[in-house]
Amino acid sequence: MPKASPKGGRPFSDHRPIVEGIIWRFRTGSPWRDVPAEFGPWQTVWRRHSELSKDGTWDRIHAELLADADTAGELVWDVSVDSTVNRAHQHATNLPRDTGG
Repeated sequence: MPKASPKGGRPFSDHRPIVEGIIWRFRTGSPWRDVPAEFGPWQTVWRRHSELSKDGTWDRIHAELLADADTAGELVWDVSVDSTVNRAHQHATNLPRDTGG
């Protein structure tokens, strides 16, 4: 995790409550404004998530976690494929119908 803001200014406070707030938000599917105050102000949680997304920090963390799990043999790469065919009704499209006449 970054030690300080790349723009300068005040260094980041503890990352743990902010990351917990980000995880809480995605786990519950709630709006950012509904993040509980125990994680800090919702604006801070949102801004930190946005900055870490833009600079690629979340991508690096994800890649590191995948590499660690793969090394430990805990990563399963099974894929489930479904061959179901769903057809739409002819009136389900927004395109004009061309009858050729």
